[in-house]
Amino acid sequence: MSPPRAHAPADPAQRPRRVDRRVLVGTLAILALVATGIGITVFDGDEADRGTTLREYAAGERPPAPEIAGETLHGEQLDLADLRGDVVVINIWGSWCPPCRAEMPDLEEVYQGTRDQGVSFVGINIRDSRDRAISFMQGRVTYPSIFDPASEYARHFTDPPPPVGPPATLVIDRSGHVAVAIYRVVGPIELETIVERVAAEVPVDG
Repeated sequence: MSPPRAHAPADPAQRPRRVDRRVLVGTLAILALVATGIGITVFDGDEADRGTTLREYAAGERPPAPEIAGETLHGEQLDLADLRGDVVVINIWGSWCPPCRAEMPDLEEVYQGTRDQGVSFVGINIRDSRDRAISFMQGRVTYPSIFDPASEYARHFTDPPPPVGPPATLVIDRSGHVAVAIYRVVGPIELETIVERVAAEVPVDG
C-alpha cells in the first residue's frame, strides 16, 4: 500500500511563504560581495566612525563637488565642469559588482524620466576592464561613464569614506555642490524623488 499523500495546510498562514525574487537576488548579491571581498571597505573603530549610507547636506552647507575630467569608456573627454547648471547624478560602479549591475536599469529609468528637467547622469567605472564595462552597458545604459580603473576619480567622492562600496550615487546640485550622497543600492522611486527635489531648487552661486 502506498503511503498517504500529504495535503497542503488548510490555513494559508501555515503554508510556506514564497521568497520574493528581488529580495533573494539582493541577498545573493550581498553574499557574493562578502565572499569575494570585492568592494568592501574595512574600518577600525566604532560604528560612529563608519558614517551613514545616506548623507543629505542642507543648502549652504554642501561641500563643493570635486573637479573631475577624464576619458569615457568610449574614449571621449568628459569634464564635470561643463555640466555646471545641470543637476548631475554620479554613479560609481563596476561590472564585477552584483549590486551595481542590479541597480543599473533603475538608474537608466530615472535618467530617462528626469533628463528634460536639466539632469545629467555620469557613471564612474572603477577597478574594471574597459571591454567588460562596455559589454555590460551595451543596450542597458545610455549615459556616459568615465573610465577609472585605479579609482583615482572615485576617491574624491568618498571622503569621509562610506561604510561599503560600490555602488555609490551622488547628486550634485546646479551650483556644483554635493546635495545627497548614497552609499548603497538606490531604488528608482527614492532616487527620482531626490533628483526632482534638487532639480526644483533655485541655484545659489558660490
